[in-house]
Amino acid sequence: MNTMKKIFITLLFVTLTFSSFAQKGERKERIKALKVALITEKLELTETEAQKFWPIYNAHENEMEMLRINGREKRRNINLETISESEAQIALQDLLAFEKEQHELRADLVESLLTVIPAKKIILLKVVEDQFKRSMLEELKKRRENFKKN
Repeated sequence: MNTMKKIFITLLFVTLTFSSFAQKGERKERIKALKVALITEKLELTETEAQKFWPIYNAHENEMEMLRINGREKRRNINLETISESEAQIALQDLLAFEKEQHELRADLVESLLTVIPAKKIILLKVVEDQFKRSMLEELKKRRENFKKN
């Protein structure tokens, strides 16, 4: 397991290093490909499971991305220095609605996936997604530290 983790992290580092020279869209696609590869490897989906799993998962990821973009836009428009209390209350309600929608999308994903893969693999999916996110954040942190040194 440790060997696989080291291989993955090395692969991730090399891929991200090369992708740093690529355009943003290309970099995003490479990261997505790494995530797909990791999920495929860890979940050990059968061919039948994979054919049903990926359309559901990809649709969910697209919905989550649109939600994140929308949420980012709303947060960008908030100026804490000049916002009134009533505007802050509206912004807070928007934030709570955003978090609720994220939760509902995740619940819908689980419900949909239960029709195509076992619950154990759905739990494993969450673990793998968290591992991937942690690896990406660690890599970003290393890059920032190296950038500051240079």
